[in-house]
Amino acid sequence: MAGLTSTTPTPTNIVVHGTSRILEVAFSTGEVFELPFELLRVYSPSAEVQGHGPGQEVLQTGKRQVDILAVEPVGHYAIQPHFSDGHRSGIFSWAYLYELGLNQSKYWNEYEIRMTIAGASRDA
Repeated sequence: MAGLTSTTPTPTNIVVHGTSRILEVAFSTGEVFELPFELLRVYSPSAEVQGHGPGQEVLQTGKRQVDILAVEPVGHYAIQPHFSDGHRSGIFSWAYLYELGLNQSKYWNEYEIRMTIAGASRDA
């Protein structure tokens, strides 16, 4: 996960769009990212998803319809979404949200490849 530095862009606005399942994050750089709830859930920075080291990642399946029920601030550096599947241990730093936004297509592609290789589904 990307670290927080003095040059890390910070959010100026965060909006949860429940119907479209999008977390909209506007950053101090002027960039605005629309992050699907599913992407956030499958790339949660939690140990449950990422494991405790390289190669220990756990593929998250059946998350296409996941919702965000609440978002809690964590200090002045992160948010902690509460997902409808009960997952709530991922703490998304500003740097990590920015990284996900900048490289969203790369992350989606990697996720779809991993799902195909595993013969898994995005649907529950």
